[in-house]
Amino acid sequence: MNRINQLFQDKKTDILSIYYTAGFPGLGDTLLIAEELERAGADMLEIGFPYSDPVADGPVIQASSKQALDSGMDLKLLFQQLKDLRSKVNIPILLMGYVNPMLQFGVENFCKACAAVGVDGCIVPDLPMVEYEEYYQETFKKYNLSNIFLVTPQTSEDRIRKIDSLTTGFIYLVSSAATTGKNLQLSQNTDDYFARVAAMNLKNPTMIGFGINNKETFQKACQYANGAIIGTAFVKVLAADKSKESIEKFMAEFIS
Repeated sequence: MNRINQLFQDKKTDILSIYYTAGFPGLGDTLLIAEELERAGADMLEIGFPYSDPVADGPVIQASSKQALDSGMDLKLLFQQLKDLRSKVNIPILLMGYVNPMLQFGVENFCKACAAVGVDGCIVPDLPMVEYEEYYQETFKKYNLSNIFLVTPQTSEDRIRKIDSLTTGFIYLVSSAATTGKNLQLSQNTDDYFARVAAMNLKNPTMIGFGINNKETFQKACQYANGAIIGTAFVKVLAADKSKESIEKFMAEFIS
């Protein structure tokens, strides 16, 4: 059992996961931000490895990725920065990014490096499920690495159940068919989508992301899933002020 599974076993509701971009706002900030987020009450972290064409991301995260890339961030440097991760941070850590950098690094090398530094899982939105199952699933298993799949309002029940069968961590419910940073629209359609997935009684826990930016949207998501993921709203905070006090103030809204 890795740390992701342990988290969902120990805590069933109101799980708060925070996304931020590696190497942003400063190239050397990656591990420091992780430490501050854990101290401030985050249950799980998603560290984005930047890519030049982040198709699922909105302008805020795209800009953070570009700044990190321009500063010199890449997977090799990220793994170097995370070598002391588990002496400083205890909560589950996922890496989130796109398949192209992972393929260039080598999938086996990538998974091995994740295991070496204590990363628990990955979210790779543009990795096709069929390719994962055929080519990479055994490698992820070898290194006890969870691969997290995304579900959207348009995903069919058959595909959701297939994802559920392949999942070893949690299922990421994208709140709408949009890029990151769009505010969650609290509508009947959103309720129906979340309720439809909840009614499927999946074996894996679920987390809702995209558009979770305040206490209201966090609580709404937690009505239907085990918790929620906040990304763009936190990256905006880092862009303005990366201080310990700023991070604590942001987190207090969600855990108070």
